[in-house]
Amino acid sequence: MRLYIGKVQAISDEVIKSLMTDGDLEVDSAEEARLDIESVLKEYVRRDREVGEEAKNRMESRGLGYSQLGKVKAQVAKEKGIQTGEDTLPYLIEQILEMLFHSQHVIEIFADDTDLRKKMAPILRKHMDVDDQLDVEVRGRIKNLEEGTAAFDIEYAKVMEQMRRKKGLT
Repeated sequence: MRLYIGKVQAISDEVIKSLMTDGDLEVDSAEEARLDIESVLKEYVRRDREVGEEAKNRMESRGLGYSQLGKVKAQVAKEKGIQTGEDTLPYLIEQILEMLFHSQHVIEIFADDTDLRKKMAPILRKHMDVDDQLDVEVRGRIKNLEEGTAAFDIEYAKVMEQMRRKKGLT
C-alpha cells in the first residue's frame, strides 16, 4: 500500500465530502478543511521520499546490495518516526484525525474516533491499492517475456513507470 502524490487531492476531496455528507463534521470552509487534509497527506509523501533517499544513501555508504533496501528503509523510518508499508494506513488516519481535532477550519466533530476511522479507511485503501492493479496491467502488457529474466525486470520497470505517469501517480 502506497500513497502517491497524484492521489492526494482525490483522497482529500472524498474524505471531506464523506464526513460532511454523513454529518460527522461541521466546517467553516470545506475547501480549507480539504486543504488541511491534503497538507497532511503531502507531508507524508515528502517524509516517505526523504526516508527512501536516506535509506539509499546509507546503503551506498555501507556498500549494501539493493536487496537490503526494505530493511534499511524500515530502520530509517523508525528513526524518523514515520510508518511505512502495512502500517501506513493506520498512521495516515491517525494523522488526519489529529489534524481535524486541531484545525481552525473544523467547527465541530460529531462522530467518535472509531466511526471516523471506519469511514476514512476504505477511502484511503481504495486510492492507495493502485500498485496491485498496476502490477496486473503491467504484467499483461509484457506477457511475452519470461518472468525472472533480466529482460523482464527491465521491461517491467519501464512499463510500470510509464503506467504511473499515464495515471498521474508520479
